[in-house]
Parts: sequence; structure tokens; C-alpha cells
Amino acid sequence: MSQNTIIELIKSQEIEYVDLRFTDPRGKLQHLTLLSDQVDEEFLEEGMMFDGSSISGWKSIDQSDMKLIPDTNSPYIDPFYAEKTLCLHCNVVEPDTGEPYNRDPRGTALRAETYLKASGIGDVSYFGPEAEFFLFEDVKFSVEMNKVSYEVDAQDASWNTDSHYEIGNMGHRPGIKGGYFPVNPTDINHDLRSEMLSTMKRMGMKVDKHHHEVASCQHELGLIFGSLTHQADELQKYKYVVQNVANAYGKSATFMPKPISGDNGTGMHVNMSIFKDGNPIFSGDKYADLSQDALYFIGGILKHAKALNAFTNPCTNSYKRLIPGFEAPVLRAYSARNRSGCVRIPWAENPKAKRVEARFPDPAANPYLCFSALLMAGLDGIKNKTDPGQASDKDLYELPPEELKGIPTVCASLREAIESLEKDQDFLLQGDVFTKDQIRGYIELKWEEVYAYEHTPHPVEYKMYYSC
Repeated sequence: MSQNTIIELIKSQEIEYVDLRFTDPRGKLQHLTLLSDQVDEEFLEEGMMFDGSSISGWKSIDQSDMKLIPDTNSPYIDPFYAEKTLCLHCNVVEPDTGEPYNRDPRGTALRAETYLKASGIGDVSYFGPEAEFFLFEDVKFSVEMNKVSYEVDAQDASWNTDSHYEIGNMGHRPGIKGGYFPVNPTDINHDLRSEMLSTMKRMGMKVDKHHHEVASCQHELGLIFGSLTHQADELQKYKYVVQNVANAYGKSATFMPKPISGDNGTGMHVNMSIFKDGNPIFSGDKYADLSQDALYFIGGILKHAKALNAFTNPCTNSYKRLIPGFEAPVLRAYSARNRSGCVRIPWAENPKAKRVEARFPDPAANPYLCFSALLMAGLDGIKNKTDPGQASDKDLYELPPEELKGIPTVCASLREAIESLEKDQDFLLQGDVFTKDQIRGYIELKWEEVYAYEHTPHPVEYKMYYSC
């Protein structure tokens, strides 16, 4: 969309405000808002200065001046503001040189797409994330030097079978691991999810379905695939809509991977494919109708899985999900139609739908960094002809211990993921997609989280050890 078209859109739609949105290294959407009469072609070309020192992991205060450049191909009307507001995703650049800022996650995604084209392997990469979330009606937590606690609640939660309500307890609710797929009144949030999906459709997003997920209070909406940077933009909008519609219903939505114990955690399966000259390069005559390049792509994902974890599973809570017993893909194996391994090849009749699904990511991930890292790992596999080994066409959850010993796993903690990234990052540096400075800054942020987590006593420790 041209700058002229944006100006005309502002006039024709009687836009009052323009919202400039960007994403910080941890993946949180940020914004600033200005009156629409301040936006002209020169503004869209030159961008807007802002204080980069306010963003964790970016500039120090002595180098804080940075610039936001709006992407004119990303406009959408915000459905939640009282005043009509046009939103634009932005790239972050250095104000003195105009060069992209190397720690800007969206810039990384754009460089990953450029690298793919330069590699000759493909023209475009498509990503289809499946981001789950939990809905609660009451959320309380405390982290003080003398108190660490949390409490969540929802009327449809499995633990409320004997709770007292003024209107009475209706009794219909999914049990533990029982959320797939009962109808209402057991599924009481159908209308809420419908409003989420309809809101996304009205915003121009490509969506298709919604349903209750396996765990109590857990849900999912369907995003239709798109190109890497565009789909990362869409996932940021997805999370924004989910949290704001939930808020309007008096509920709280979280993409935290494991907010409750004893039930399934929240994942974000990522479906990936590559096309060249309009043709799907993952379709072929090898295992599960994959091409040899697709198998090499899987090999790259499995080889670099532990380093990838730093971006695909970027919080300490991620590794409370990645444990055996809750349908979590902890084993570095692949197979067709099998949901128990790290990588699955979904069944597809149409060659253009042939894709590879990474099952270990979760929605706490920064989508720009997550998708870019997955692509770079896969391309590294193709480049180096990385053999993924034999497919594991069996239920890996039920393997005896002697067989499990031979299958490598993903990381068991954020500490392990960071340490793996420190040792294995060359594949990310190809084509300057990621930079050493960017990875170093990201690692520093993650070490802060690890230390905060590891240095804080846990209530379970009081239960187990207080009387030792």
C-alpha cells in the first residue's frame, strides 16, 4: 500500500488517531499514538523519533534516540478504542544512518525473508501458528521477600465442581484433560471465542475456526497461514484481540505456557512450508510424501532444537509445559500424523499444503524471532544436508525406558536453552539475519529471568522442606 493510499484511507475513513506499533525483544507489543492530522507523506517516509532506552534490551539512555518507520502495508482499524484509530506496524531504525536497528525483532524477520530469497532455496516461507491460551475470571499473585503465591479461578474450571455460587452450581464443566470438544453448556465460552474470531475477521485477518482445548479453561482460535513477517504481525494482533475481548467479558486471557499444574500446558505449534516460483519445495516422493529438502529442513530443526528453545520457549514457565505426561513434545523425533514427537508432518492431500509442524514452541515466544530462528535452522539443514534419521512412527509417550534412552530431548530449563544458544548460534548469523550483538542482548535479558526464578523460594519447597 502506498503512502498516498494511507493518507486517502485516513481521510475517507475519518481517522482521528494513528497508532504506531512495534515489538520489544521479549515479544510484547508496544505503541504510541498521534493525531491523524500529523500524518502526511513526509511523516510516513521519515518516521518518528522515540526513546529507545525505555525498552528493555535496547539502547542505553546516552544513546536512546531511535526512529519508528511505519510499514504502509500493515494498516488496520483498532476495534477497541473509542476514537477511530488506524494502526501501523513499524520497523525500528538508527536515526543517524537510517539503517535497521539490529535488535529490532521485526527487522530480523525481514532479514530472514531476504536471506531465504538470496539462498536460492525458495522465494517465500509460510508460517501457520496455533496459539493456545487460558481464560480466567480472577487472577492474583504476589512476589515479595516474605510471600510468593498465586491463585487463579474460573467458573468453568475443573476444580469448581463443589463451589458455591449465588445462582447455584450448574455442574457442567470439562474435567482435567477433558476439554476436547464438548458443546455448551459445558463449553460456556463459545460466544466469547466467536466474538474474538469475528473481531479478527473484521480487522482483515485470515482466520477459520475456534474450539475449547484439552485443559480446563484452555482455548484456541485458528489463524490461516501467511508469509513470515506478515504472520508474525498477525500473531501480535491475535494476542491483542484475545486479551482485549476477554477483558471486555470480565475475563483475563493469558498465553503463559503453564499457568496451572496437573493439566495440559499451552503450546503454539508452528506449521512451515517454503515455495519457489510458486511451487511447494516440501512436496515430493520421500517419507510421508515429503521432498528430500523437507527432510533436511526437519534435520536442521532437530539438530538445533536446544538452541531454538531460547526463542521458541523463552520463559522459565515454558519448561513446566515441556515435561512428559501432558502431551508435550519433549522428544527430538519426527513422524507423519503423530503428535508425540517434536516435529510432525500433517496429512495433506494437496501438494501445496505439504508442510512441517514444529510442536515444541509456545505462545510466550516473540513471533518475529521464533519464526526467523525456525526458518534459519531449517535452511541450515537444507544447506548442510542434515539427515533427520529414521521417522518414529509410534506413540512416543508410551515407549519403554530402554527405548527412550536413545532419543534426544529438547531443553529442560531456560538455563539450558540459553547455554545451548551460547554454544550454537552460527546458523542464526548467516546473512546477518541475527547478529552477535542482538543475541548477546537477548541472552542478557533471559539471564535476568533465570536468576529471578532460581533465586526465589517456591511454595512447594516450603511444603517439602520446611520441617527438614
